[in-house]
Amino acid sequence: MSKTQTLSTLQIVPEIKATVLFVDDEANILSALKRLFHPFGYRILTAESGVQGLAILEREHVDLVVSDMRMPEMNGAQFLEKVREKWPETVRMLLTGHTEIGATIDAINKGQIYRYISKPWQDSDIIPTIKHALHQQMLEREKKRLEELTHRQNEELKDLNANLEEKVEARTEEVRRTMELLEIAHSNLKKSFVTSIQVFSNLIELREGDLAGHSRRVASLSRMIAQRMNMDDAEVQNVFIAALLHDIGKIGLPDRLFEKPFVNLTGEERAEVVKHPVKGQVALMALEQLHAEAKLIRSHRERFDGLGYPDGLTGAGIPLGARILALVYDYDAVQIGKLLSKRLSPSEAVAYIQEGRGKRYDPAVVDAFMIVTKVKDAPFQTESELIVNSRQLKQGMVLSRDILTAYGAFMLAKDCVLSESLIMRIRKFESEVGSQLIIYIHAPK
Repeated sequence: MSKTQTLSTLQIVPEIKATVLFVDDEANILSALKRLFHPFGYRILTAESGVQGLAILEREHVDLVVSDMRMPEMNGAQFLEKVREKWPETVRMLLTGHTEIGATIDAINKGQIYRYISKPWQDSDIIPTIKHALHQQMLEREKKRLEELTHRQNEELKDLNANLEEKVEARTEEVRRTMELLEIAHSNLKKSFVTSIQVFSNLIELREGDLAGHSRRVASLSRMIAQRMNMDDAEVQNVFIAALLHDIGKIGLPDRLFEKPFVNLTGEERAEVVKHPVKGQVALMALEQLHAEAKLIRSHRERFDGLGYPDGLTGAGIPLGARILALVYDYDAVQIGKLLSKRLSPSEAVAYIQEGRGKRYDPAVVDAFMIVTKVKDAPFQTESELIVNSRQLKQGMVLSRDILTAYGAFMLAKDCVLSESLIMRIRKFESEVGSQLIIYIHAPK
């Protein structure tokens, strides 16, 4: 063994916590190897024959084996072949003399050794060779661990997707029931364009669970404010339809973003959510008759002081309909927890709107809002209507209000004339969902 480069000149740093087995029939060689590798922190095992080496491997976990070639009873090639058969992940190396080239080739072929090292060895050769072999083994194990982790995570994702599919199927069944009623209503009564928009708005809101009805409330109040501000009938209609569809750009957002108020979103999540006005406009561009509404949807998150999005418009540069939507959206959103970290009461919501006068909201729109909200709440039941249950329905009765489910989903429109088929569908729906609908009809004259 050459001492031309002493141990003191080799860089000794903490190494991988590995177990190394040296096998040689010469005790002085084993002692030299133990002294050489002891400073590197390895766990060193030694055996004076192949048989002893195999016995150690049976009871100990060994990361790397270095075997001498020339040993009695079982040579290094034979020993390493057995190691490969029973412990294939253990790295195998061979110490051999220059005269043993034939046996070395045999060891390479049968034992599939990582490398052979000539005797006498150079410290500067054997040390980095073993360190590199152990490092490679560590990388292979980490690669295998990551592959197994990836496989497990993929299986978990499959399970999650399966659960998601069940939820989607349940929601789809709910949509199917609603659409079944709507298809009959459309075929029998030839629903108007606005009713179709209401249906579509309802389908958008099915994702929002207990927040359903938000767009309908925003549309109703926005229309009243637009009328109060003397907008013409066509403009009022545009505001109403834009309000029903203002959240259409959120269709592609993940469910987790619907569950958080806007103020609690991270910067990355907000960057995704604030794209929805533009996406909403783009979604309606193919329908020429909705271009005016699409423009209002694009601008309904602008602020009067210019700090809104997506275009940073200010003052009268924001379409009046969008200024109305901006206020009414916030008024409803702060009450249902879509905007702030806590829900506000109606009176607190009014105060919130007043606080934003001239900043978030057009002062003229705030004034109209204050007048309308004082008179908009009608009595629970007017003198010209009756509240009935589905068993009291008769053919020819006319709805005085929209029929809504318990969670706010739209079913049938106001002024719909009930047929026997629709009445049976309403009763069937109540039976399937296990709850009764609140039904308002025009009182007979």
